[in-house]
Amino acid sequence: MSPMMEDDPIDADQDGFMLLQHGHRDMVEAVAFNSYGDRFASGSVDGKIKVYNRHRDMSWNLCDTWGAHTAEILQIQWLPTAIHPSLLASIGTDGKFKLWVEDPTLSPQKGRRFNSHSSKPVFELRSPSRSPFLSFSISHNPETHHTYLALINRSGVLVVWENEFAENLESWTEVDSVNVCEKPGRGEETSFRVQFDPSLEPCYTALRHGVPRDALGIVVASMDRASIWRTKEVSHNVSLGHSSSKELYLAAELKGHRGLVRDVAWASGSMRGFDVVATACKDGFVRVFQVAATEGKGRRSRSRVAERDVSPRRREENGGQRNVPSGIGAGLAGARQRPEEGVREGEVMHVAKEVSKLDNNKMPVWRLHFDADGQMLASVGDDGKLLMWRREPNDLNKRISSQESPPGSMDNLPHYPAR
Repeated sequence: MSPMMEDDPIDADQDGFMLLQHGHRDMVEAVAFNSYGDRFASGSVDGKIKVYNRHRDMSWNLCDTWGAHTAEILQIQWLPTAIHPSLLASIGTDGKFKLWVEDPTLSPQKGRRFNSHSSKPVFELRSPSRSPFLSFSISHNPETHHTYLALINRSGVLVVWENEFAENLESWTEVDSVNVCEKPGRGEETSFRVQFDPSLEPCYTALRHGVPRDALGIVVASMDRASIWRTKEVSHNVSLGHSSSKELYLAAELKGHRGLVRDVAWASGSMRGFDVVATACKDGFVRVFQVAATEGKGRRSRSRVAERDVSPRRREENGGQRNVPSGIGAGLAGARQRPEEGVREGEVMHVAKEVSKLDNNKMPVWRLHFDADGQMLASVGDDGKLLMWRREPNDLNKRISSQESPPGSMDNLPHYPAR
């Protein structure tokens, strides 16, 4: 299929599916719809991002194209409209996370609408090491106006950032960081993916067992493992009085994978009383887990909790003093405990139960996505098919649809390369 011209629309297929002739000059690796479903963005190996707008006649037309990264783009995501109507995030193998904001006063298809700040993004975060960021997730709380950013790099380091002022996109503070797995060897095939809990607060059973209402939930795919991480409140003794901050801890592990975990998805809907998480694995299966909080809660002395100081902001309040390792240092020093090694105060453990194991024709699965209410699950893999799964009352998932990519149309369901 030949690349389409810059002003060509995206046509509708006779079966009702949109044939996404993206127009990139290289393979597409990242796609994203905005909250309203009327804008579509794609990122390619060529380092460019394209944004399309849906018109009233249901046609899709190119809005703008710009060079976002100097290397291939791995992931893009529209930020919630509560922050800004048109704000797009991206990461690439150049080791950078970037935020792009649209200037609607500029002409379309000139390469400037999302790139008007002197050819720079509105915010840029470079990986502190030679390990590039491979995945990110953004969560926004409209009640507190706090925005959280989770990033994971090739070394298996998960970092969470916080923005307390939605109107200032450059004001980010590190919350905590932790090693989720051992650093992969040089030349080893890797797979990392992160996603926040899409619900505004944890499910009610988790709240009943002691999980704070403002606690963050993150599902992480790290090589051949998948795990659930949550945050707890940690108290600090500072020179001006009492302070607290969030700290990550391992809440549950999703076991049973026999290959690299390519993707993870967290279903929305905290009213169930438990969480539903799905994983896409290289072994050819989509696994659906039911995650529930348990009764047990650990105890440890308050003085030990007070010694923990994880963020640069808290270190400044404490006069720059740092008594124990935190973040990456704490992970390397073995400061983090796994559930089987004991539970510390404020940590609420969860039990993950596999309720469905969905066969993708024995072909590796690459991407997953739940619908808005968590009842439908979509998956794509090496077989070139989009599979739709529906949740049944007995917590099993039934395949209800299969859409195969048309012959010669690899752009419709892109194949994602090994990373």
